[in-house]
Amino acid sequence: MPCSLIIDTDPGHDDAFAILLALASSNVTVLGLTAVAGNIPARMAAENARRIVELAGRAEVEVRTGADLPLFRPARHAHDIHGKTGIDGYDWADPEVPPCGGYGPEWIISTIRQHPPGTITLLALGPLTNIAQAFRRAPDIVARLAGMVMMGGGFFEGGNVTPSAEFNIVVDPEAASIVFRSGVRLTVLPIDCSNRALMPGGWADCCAALGTRTGDACAGMIRFFERHGNAKYGTRTRPLHDVLAMAWILWPELFSGRACHVGIETSSPLTLGMTVVDWWHVLGKAPNCLWLRDCDHETIYARILECLSRLP
Repeated sequence: MPCSLIIDTDPGHDDAFAILLALASSNVTVLGLTAVAGNIPARMAAENARRIVELAGRAEVEVRTGADLPLFRPARHAHDIHGKTGIDGYDWADPEVPPCGGYGPEWIISTIRQHPPGTITLLALGPLTNIAQAFRRAPDIVARLAGMVMMGGGFFEGGNVTPSAEFNIVVDPEAASIVFRSGVRLTVLPIDCSNRALMPGGWADCCAALGTRTGDACAGMIRFFERHGNAKYGTRTRPLHDVLAMAWILWPELFSGRACHVGIETSSPLTLGMTVVDWWHVLGKAPNCLWLRDCDHETIYARILECLSRLP
């Protein structure tokens, strides 16, 4: 089914794969990208987004800079995993086209309002600051969306930054709380699902074997991401978290999950940023998202590779 997409992102190696997958998909129209502070500061995130769309031969796709700070908290980045630039591992050229003017959340609002209701899907790959700002300023846009898909959170797997919190949520838990309470039709790809979806062995070599600049970039990013992630977490290979959220948009039949009510912890010093998932419906609250738990990752990575082969 054709899909018009707004991507909110903080690239990030796994963000880069999600963006490339969207751009390689013939039934997806990427309306534009907004950059948010997360893995790296927002300005760097916007520059990385420009590099990625230009790598894919899609320089016409517009990028705008959004929030550089969480709603109420200091910035928090992930250079230990993604490197100084956020997409270390490849010799990236400087962007030929700068990010567009205007503020990311305002562009999200105007774009959703300019399109017919039910035609735009919002894909959130980083902290939810931009999305929360847009929803607070223009609550009418929530009902106009076809839906929202996000990567973030964890319950059965705990967290990857603290024992109870995943990065995209703990960076701006107040923003996450706004989004989860907004009423948007929400699908969540948490680390509960992505940590089960490790990259196949030798996947960097498979990307390099494509013989394209995109394949070379992907191979370099994978090798850096695996080396640093494995050193931090004591693993042998890593999941590309964000690309799985884009994969759900394309191939939902390869995923399984459950409609649940999820709350966000915003005050406890021990569990700040925890996504509290009522998996067994013990609270009796109406579900506010589809929480994905598992996927056919072997098929997904094979399809991603086939899509990447279409790019220059």
